[in-house]
Amino acid sequence: MSLNWMEIDLILNELRLENSSIQKIRQPDFHTLVLDLYIPKRRSSLLISLAQGKTRLHSISMPVKNQVSLQRFAQMLRARIQGGRISSVYQIEKERIIRIEIHRAGETTFLFLRLWGGAGNIIATDENYSILDAFYRRPKRGEVSGKHFNPQDLIQGAAGRKPARDRDFQPRSYPEGSSFNLYIEQEYRGLEEQEELARLELKVSSLVEKQKSFLEQKLEELGTENLSPQDSELYKQIGDILMANLFQIPPKTDRVQLPDFYHEGAQIEIQLEPALSPQQNAERYYKLHRKSRRKSERLSEEIRNLKESLLTFEKETEQLLGLSDPAEKIPALRTFIESYSPVRSGDQKKAVPGLRFSSGSYIIMVGRSAKENDAILRQYVRGNDYWLHTRDYPGGYVFIKYISGKSIPLDTLLDAGNLAMHYSKARTGGTAELYYTQVKYLRRAKDGKQGLVIPTHEKNLSIRRDEKRLERLLGRI
Repeated sequence: MSLNWMEIDLILNELRLENSSIQKIRQPDFHTLVLDLYIPKRRSSLLISLAQGKTRLHSISMPVKNQVSLQRFAQMLRARIQGGRISSVYQIEKERIIRIEIHRAGETTFLFLRLWGGAGNIIATDENYSILDAFYRRPKRGEVSGKHFNPQDLIQGAAGRKPARDRDFQPRSYPEGSSFNLYIEQEYRGLEEQEELARLELKVSSLVEKQKSFLEQKLEELGTENLSPQDSELYKQIGDILMANLFQIPPKTDRVQLPDFYHEGAQIEIQLEPALSPQQNAERYYKLHRKSRRKSERLSEEIRNLKESLLTFEKETEQLLGLSDPAEKIPALRTFIESYSPVRSGDQKKAVPGLRFSSGSYIIMVGRSAKENDAILRQYVRGNDYWLHTRDYPGGYVFIKYISGKSIPLDTLLDAGNLAMHYSKARTGGTAELYYTQVKYLRRAKDGKQGLVIPTHEKNLSIRRDEKRLERLLGRI
C-alpha cells in the first residue's frame, strides 16, 4: 500500500529537508531514486520509490544495493543538481505531489514527486516549469522534455476524482517512541524482503528441477552403456582358451570351436581375424579385456561421481530452503542461483562443471579435473571468492562463494579444506597442508597447462582429515 497524504506530511515534518545539500544521486533499480543529503552534523539518504503499490519517500538507515547502472534521468540529475542545496519542500494541496526547490550555481530546479500508486513519477523542471526530463517519459500526459509542467493541471484534470481534503485518511499506527519514518522504512523493507524471498525461492525451485533432471538423465544414459566386469572377464577367458590351444587352431580361419575349461564339458565358438596368427588373436582378446576393464572402471567412477553429485545437490538445496533468517537466506539463494544458472553460448546451455556442497549459507564448488578447474575459474567464480588447493599434491580446486559483507567462518573453511584434501592425492593421508587465497590473487602460469594458476598473497592452512565432516558434506548421513 502506498503512502497517503497525511503519512507524507508526517514524514516530511520529521525529515526537515530544507537547507540540505545533495551530495550524491543514486538509482538502485528501475523504480527507485536515492538522494544522499548532508546538513551540518547530520547525514541522511532519502529514498523515493515509484514501485506500483509501494510509492513512497522516507530516509533509509540501511544501505541499498545498486542493481542497475545509472540510468538517463539520474545522470541528468547528477549534472544538474548534485552539489546543490534544497531551499524548500512541501506537499501540494494534500495531493501526494511534493515540490522540492533546489539551487545550484545560480540555477533553480524543481523536482515534482508524484506519489500516486498507479502513476508515480519524478519530473524535473527549470525555474519556468519547463520539463528538463522525467523518471518515466509519458508523452500522453505531456511528461517529456520541453513541455510545460503545471501540477494544478493534474489535480484538476482527474475527472470524477474526489478532492483529497474531502477524503478521510489517517496515518498508520506505529510504536510509541519511534519515528514514523523508521517505522515506514522497516515495514516496506520487510515487505520487499518477503517479495524478493518468494521470487528467489521460485527461481531456485526451477533450477533444482532442471539440475536434478540433468543429473538423472546423465545417470540413465550411462546405465544404457551396459558395460560390466563380466564382459571384460569374458575377453580374458577367450584369450586364455586360445593360448592353451594354439596348435589346434588352423591358420587363416575366421572361427574355431574349442573346449571351454572355464565351464566343464562345454564347447565355445570363438571368432578370429583370419589375417592374424592364433597367438596374435589371443593377444587381441587380451587387449580387448584391458580396454573393456578400463572403460568399465571409468564408467563406474563417472556413475559414482554423478550419484554423489545428486546426493550433494539434494542435501544442499534442503539446507538452503530450510534457512529461516531472510538476512541469511536471500544472499545464499542469490549465490546458489548465480552458481547453477546455465551460461549461454549462442543458443547452447552449458552444464555447471564440478560438484557443489553446502556449508551453512555458503556454497562450495569443487573441480575434479584440469578441465573442470579451468571452467569454474573462467565462468563461475569472482574476485572475492576463495580458492583452496593442496600444497605439494595434485588435486582439484575448491572454491568458497563469497557472501557480501560476511567473513568466511572457520567451520566453512574446515569444510572446504577437507574437500580439497578428499579430492586430491593427499586423501589417503591423515593431514595435509593447503594454500588458500581469494580468486583475485590468482595468476595464470605463462604457457602453463589448462587451469594452472599461481597464487599470490596466499595463506597456509593445516587440515586433519575429518571423516564425520566429510560424511556430512557428501550427504551420506
